[in-house]
Amino acid sequence: MDNQAEVREFLMSRRAKITPELAGLPAGANRRVTGLRRTEVATLAGVSVEYYAKLERGAIAGASSSVLDAIARALQLDDTERTHLFNLARAADGIPVSGRIRRRTTRNPVSRPSLQWALDTITEGIAFVRDQHQDLLATNHLGRAFYSPVIGDGGRTPNLARFQFLDPASREFYPDWQVFAEMCVSIMRAEAGRDPNDKGLQDLVGELSTRSDTFRALWGAHDVRTHGSGTKRFNHPVVGELTLAYEELAITADPGTVLLIYTAEPGSPSAERLRLLASWAATSVAAD
Repeated sequence: MDNQAEVREFLMSRRAKITPELAGLPAGANRRVTGLRRTEVATLAGVSVEYYAKLERGAIAGASSSVLDAIARALQLDDTERTHLFNLARAADGIPVSGRIRRRTTRNPVSRPSLQWALDTITEGIAFVRDQHQDLLATNHLGRAFYSPVIGDGGRTPNLARFQFLDPASREFYPDWQVFAEMCVSIMRAEAGRDPNDKGLQDLVGELSTRSDTFRALWGAHDVRTHGSGTKRFNHPVVGELTLAYEELAITADPGTVLLIYTAEPGSPSAERLRLLASWAATSVAAD
């Protein structure tokens, strides 16, 4: 991905979101932009207009941490957006985000039996491993039943982003489809900032941009976010609506991969439906 273009479009998109009122500035008359002007961002950040204009053109290489912090404050970036800005700057400087090169390997992390064993010990929740490309690499038993609409019968590695944007079944599976779509793209945007030379991610973005107008529009918004934890709603074809809490954990042995666990509030209707799903999965396996 073109780092200068990424920087330019990210800064311009953030500037457009901050009104003078939000920044504590007088709006004035005859404004041609809804967001801040470059001169206003420069003033708020304490840098020259010329220097900020240079940064917004994408020439961010060499920018100091103090300048980046000042720009982040002026644009009222949240923690994820600030991290994304720093990631873009480090990429421009040729510095890996982690301070060391992320090793590329063709080895699938699930080739370690111990990882699958760990997943299989989780019996009352949905557990799965996802990589930075949104590939669903491994699941526990309940996870395979839960994600059956995503996994399907094909030989291709299931991909959550392709399912989201290219499979009509996703609109049934995700009752809050637009929320899921925005979250998916924002997470991918953050990943692209961490590793702009990731060929697999570039190819996926290119494919989805070509095949999905919604993805293309959301990608162009330059929103970023982390996953972390929260609550989501699903509509499973076997057991119906589920409201599940999720926690995301980084797998340090395989940078870029995460373990996600979905659980239901004890005693809730969703907890009962998860038990029904587990029973259905066990019956299906026995029938096979």
